[in-house]
Amino acid sequence: MSSVITKRTRLSRRTFLSGCTLSKLPVAIGLPPLISMFNANGTAYAAAKETPIESRFVLWYNGNGIPERYWIPAETGPDFQLPSCLTPLARLRNDIHVITGLDNAAGRGGTHPHSTSGILTCMPFTGRGAGGPSLDYLVAGKMGNQSRFRSLQIGVSQESFGGSMQRNMTWAAADRPLPPEEIPHKLFDRLFGVHEEGWVNRKRTILDTVREDAATLKKTLPKEDALRVEEHLTGVRDLERAISGLPHDYALRMSPEDFEGDMRDWPRVAKLQSDLLAYAFATRQTRVASYMLTKCQGIARFPWLGYTAARHHDYTHRDGLAPGADGAAGQRILRDICKWHVEEFAYLLAKLKSIPEGDGNLLDHTLLAFVHEHAEANPHKNTNCPIILAGHSGRLQTGLHSRLNGTVAELYHTLTDEVLGIGLGPFATANRKLSGIAR
Repeated sequence: MSSVITKRTRLSRRTFLSGCTLSKLPVAIGLPPLISMFNANGTAYAAAKETPIESRFVLWYNGNGIPERYWIPAETGPDFQLPSCLTPLARLRNDIHVITGLDNAAGRGGTHPHSTSGILTCMPFTGRGAGGPSLDYLVAGKMGNQSRFRSLQIGVSQESFGGSMQRNMTWAAADRPLPPEEIPHKLFDRLFGVHEEGWVNRKRTILDTVREDAATLKKTLPKEDALRVEEHLTGVRDLERAISGLPHDYALRMSPEDFEGDMRDWPRVAKLQSDLLAYAFATRQTRVASYMLTKCQGIARFPWLGYTAARHHDYTHRDGLAPGADGAAGQRILRDICKWHVEEFAYLLAKLKSIPEGDGNLLDHTLLAFVHEHAEANPHKNTNCPIILAGHSGRLQTGLHSRLNGTVAELYHTLTDEVLGIGLGPFATANRKLSGIAR
């Protein structure tokens, strides 16, 4: 970081862990980490000792699988070339670790629900829902108890096709889903508190309620921190404006009978949800989140990509291609769809990386795992699973493509014990740890 303050009032450990807050009921605006919270080594000041910056965790999910020829790198090690689907991560290649070769052992059964239960919980599909708690829920049990929210469940697509396995990615236990929040203004309101009618209709800004507190606080802060507070509040206002600019009827949930799959605001909403997640992490409202960009067996169309002749799930199967298309053309369409998925993931990584924290940034203190329920989409393949790990929390090795032998459960066991160090123990069917993941 550019400067560290050592001769001013040091903010306490309680302040660091809970985050500074500007509060005027019913609104609370958390503040980001300030330079005054950290010593020259980038660790937080505490009453008796200095506190390491805590880790965060994100489990990111996309449905319908991938086209392996456009997604999986040919080379392993640090000199791998990014295939078409992964090119949005070019400027972040030193922040990621691409994992292939693993078996979604609990996903055997061939269907989307079977595979999704396997990739999220490493337990078999029950016929109604996931076979056990999902990875993010278990991590939250170890990391989330000191936060305002134990974890956040975030979604983007409002598709309501299918059963609970298609619509949910976080599971508290077998057949017990925790639904994602898919409406940005509802997630915004959850993070900032209950609004009066004027704020719900965006006739006023929530900053109006804390303007006096903010001005008083900035007078007590050194210049660098006062500027950071001002930038943060400006960012909150920009986010509020962006959310209020969504179509008035966006929050109306769609039913399978009338849903045409044309969600024109999908990319816009995805970025808003990523911004809100970054805000929640920066202000220590939560340490764990799940992010469901697309649904299991999703049926949306992609007008911003020019693909509206068929739906997402149709494009993954040779008999469901757009009229007149052949297998090769369908693979190229799926390539472009999956590339967009990676673009949204890269957006979140870049957002986290842009937020200073201690002697680094928020991405330095976050571990993200990006999973699909299938590898090759058409045959519903459950081997050679594509997974992207990202961030620098704990002991994760980055800047690599590794082709491993083992199961997804063994990877999760390695991540929780060797990278995050939270002592979760064996995950579901895992009986060993994988090498080459942790430093």
